[in-house]
Amino acid sequence: MKRRTAREKAFQALFQINNSDIDTDEAIQHVVEEPVVDAFLHDLVHGVMNHRSEIDDRISSNLDNWSFNRLPKVEKTVLRMAAYEMKYKEDVPAQVAINEAVELAKIFGEEDSGKFVNGVLSKMV
Repeated sequence: MKRRTAREKAFQALFQINNSDIDTDEAIQHVVEEPVVDAFLHDLVHGVMNHRSEIDDRISSNLDNWSFNRLPKVEKTVLRMAAYEMKYKEDVPAQVAINEAVELAKIFGEEDSGKFVNGVLSKMV
């Protein structure tokens, strides 16, 4: 599976987890068609969930005129994924994580979601 596809699937799984009472592995199985789960996808979902508190703190400290709890669910999920990649995935350059997050925000979010995500993540670099 290409990393872009893995990120989209990870977004979908994390969105499910954050909006319902579903187990992490069950959410992953809902979004993949193959019985074997891509390692990058698995790492993204489990990594975000395992480090969620620290990631949320990092996002919160880089928000201007926003509280973390008021963030729309799409943006919150995309920011969590990118923040995880930027901090914990040494094989992913920060700019790649930002660009991929902006693309996800454009696909799944509102009209200005990409710009918002870009601004927050750029402050984290």
